[in-house]
Amino acid sequence: MKFALSLGGNIGNVQANFDLVAGELARAGVKNICRSRIYVTAPVGCVPGTPDFQNQALTGECPFEAEKLFSLLQSLERRCGRPEFHTSQEARTLDCDLILWGMEKIDTPLLTVPHPRARVRQFVLEPLAEIAPDMCFPDGTSVGYCWASLQKELA
Repeated sequence: MKFALSLGGNIGNVQANFDLVAGELARAGVKNICRSRIYVTAPVGCVPGTPDFQNQALTGECPFEAEKLFSLLQSLERRCGRPEFHTSQEARTLDCDLILWGMEKIDTPLLTVPHPRARVRQFVLEPLAEIAPDMCFPDGTSVGYCWASLQKELA
């Protein structure tokens, strides 16, 4: 299944953490991994004084179920020093969000895909549009279209 991730971090060696994610995904059998350049963005919804984030999109083709990928991503976050229990307002070494899982919708207590706020977040859409503008949300709307629409709103 083709998937898209949004990676972020603002503490420690974020680039090394992004490299670790890509390497571990490849070791787990993910094929055709593609990564955007790293974007530096201001924190959204974080406590005052939170440092800027580095963000990167990653796409690939996964040979296993979304829940297994999600579990792997959570283990990589912890391996990079992120506490298991955390709030979205905190600085972090690594944040891995599963944005898209093919054209599927997933809504379980563990996982919601597409990510509910992906279409309104510049730090998700801009990097993803760089590498996968034709990738679509389940309603058929492309990432590129969503990014162009958001750019108009931000202007």
